[in-house]
Amino acid sequence: MSPESLKTSATPRRPMSPHLQIWRWHITMAGSILHRATGIASVAGAVAVAAWLVCLALGPDTYAVFLAYAKSPLGLLVWFGLSLAGFVHLTGGLRHMIWDLGGALQPRTASTLTAWSLILGVLLTVAFWAWLFVSGKVSL
Repeated sequence: MSPESLKTSATPRRPMSPHLQIWRWHITMAGSILHRATGIASVAGAVAVAAWLVCLALGPDTYAVFLAYAKSPLGLLVWFGLSLAGFVHLTGGLRHMIWDLGGALQPRTASTLTAWSLILGVLLTVAFWAWLFVSGKVSL
């Protein structure tokens, strides 16, 4: 038997599950995808913090090299991105907790809650970095 005949005769055709081609995009889908992505980015942040601690343990020379990279504009952009991921993941987790408790499950309220969780994550990040700059802990 040829491989083509095996495909058509031996493999039953199963119904296709609806996917991105079928569903209309809405904010709760974007929030769900962002929650997963920010969770992965938060793991990268944990690795960066571990690298910071290792450099701190290796002595002042190694720590100075780490700080030089961390204080550079690219380093600050990375830290900003990691803090954004952390705050958006935090607010997304709070949104999921509300849903797990049975609240805001109607489509309109779920969409509103998702929008507010994303907005709050961004606002917390901007407020955190504004505080860092105003307090003098970070400078360009």
